Amino acid sequence: MIPIRCISCGKPVSAYFDEYNSRIADGEDSKAILDDMGIKRYCCRRMLITHVETWE
Repeated sequence: MIPIRCISCGKPVSAYFDEYNSRIADGEDSKAILDDMGIKRYCCRRMLITHVETWE
Protein backbone atom coordinates (compact mmCIF):
# COMPACT_ATOMS: atom_id res chain seq x y z
CA MET A 1 0.00 0.00 0.00
CA ILE A 2 1.46 3.32 -1.02
CA PRO A 3 1.41 6.08 1.60
CA ILE A 4 -1.32 8.66 1.08
CA ARG A 5 1.07 11.60 1.35
CA CYS A 6 4.72 12.14 0.52
CA ILE A 7 6.82 11.52 3.60
CA SER A 8 9.03 14.56 2.96
CA CYS A 9 6.71 17.34 1.82
CA GLY A 10 3.19 16.11 2.60
CA LYS A 11 1.79 16.37 -0.93
CA PRO A 12 -0.85 13.69 -1.72
CA VAL A 13 0.71 11.05 -3.98
CA SER A 14 -1.62 8.06 -3.69
CA ALA A 15 -4.02 9.57 -6.22
CA TYR A 16 -1.37 9.22 -8.94
CA PHE A 17 -0.33 5.65 -8.14
CA ASP A 18 -2.89 3.71 -10.23
CA GLU A 19 -2.32 5.82 -13.34
CA TYR A 20 1.45 5.60 -12.90
CA ASN A 21 1.36 1.79 -12.59
CA SER A 22 -0.89 1.32 -15.60
CA ARG A 23 1.28 3.57 -17.77
CA ILE A 24 4.46 1.81 -16.62
CA ALA A 25 2.84 -1.52 -17.54
CA ASP A 26 2.15 -0.10 -21.03
CA GLY A 27 5.88 0.55 -21.43
CA GLU A 28 6.07 4.32 -21.07
CA ASP A 29 9.12 6.09 -19.66
CA SER A 30 8.93 6.90 -15.95
CA LYS A 31 10.27 10.44 -16.35
CA ALA A 32 7.75 11.27 -19.07
CA ILE A 33 4.85 9.93 -17.00
CA LEU A 34 5.77 11.96 -13.92
CA ASP A 35 6.33 15.12 -15.98
CA ASP A 36 2.96 14.62 -17.68
CA MET A 37 1.15 14.15 -14.35
CA GLY A 38 2.76 17.33 -12.99
CA ILE A 39 4.85 15.72 -10.25
CA LYS A 40 7.90 17.98 -10.12
CA ARG A 41 9.36 17.47 -6.62
CA TYR A 42 12.04 14.81 -6.40
CA CYS A 43 10.69 13.57 -3.06
CA CYS A 44 7.27 12.84 -4.57
CA ARG A 45 8.87 11.22 -7.63
CA ARG A 46 10.83 8.96 -5.29
CA MET A 47 7.62 7.87 -3.56
CA LEU A 48 6.14 6.59 -6.83
CA ILE A 49 9.26 5.23 -8.51
CA THR A 50 10.61 3.24 -5.57
CA HIS A 51 7.36 1.86 -4.15
CA VAL A 52 7.18 -1.95 -3.99
CA GLU A 53 3.80 -3.55 -3.44
CA THR A 54 4.14 -5.98 -0.51
CA TRP A 55 0.48 -6.69 0.24
CA GLU A 56 -1.86 -8.63 -2.04
